[in-house]
Amino acid sequence: MSDEQPAIAFDLATPPGEDRLRRVCRTCGFIDYVNPRIVAGSVAVDPDGKVLLCRRAIDPRKGFWTIPAGYLEENETVEAGAARECMEEAGARIAIEGLLAVYSIPRISQVQMIYRARLEGGAFSAGPESLEVALFAWDEIPWREIAFPSVHWTLNYWRESAGKPLGQPFVNPPGETGDPAAR
Repeated sequence: MSDEQPAIAFDLATPPGEDRLRRVCRTCGFIDYVNPRIVAGSVAVDPDGKVLLCRRAIDPRKGFWTIPAGYLEENETVEAGAARECMEEAGARIAIEGLLAVYSIPRISQVQMIYRARLEGGAFSAGPESLEVALFAWDEIPWREIAFPSVHWTLNYWRESAGKPLGQPFVNPPGETGDPAAR
């Protein structure tokens, strides 16, 4: 008797009761649902109102600035994911204040959940996915070097909501999908 497991081979097929192609194991019929990924992030601000940004050390958009954000891990709340990403990318502890925005980016199958947060303790440093980390006053933000459309949206919505209680989260601007080619 062999300890080797049979290779799993998938075909694209429309399973019964479904309306789209899915990856289906040709051996056992298992349906491998490939669903959007959740990104958790934050606009972290210091006591002087400066925003923490990270210059990306990885592709896509290596060398461009972004807010600390990344994929949610299994068994993790979105809030905990946003705090973890800020620690990993910027070496910074944050206190989550509330949900700022939820974006749908269908081109890359992402749902982005971005929180408003305060920096705790003041310390920060570049993590392995960041070339550098810095605090920016609003008029110092390197707008032409921002990595993604959703970061532009987020920073503008953050500014619009600054000092106000958070209510319903912001969403994609009308007609915007986050696809840079659509501009």
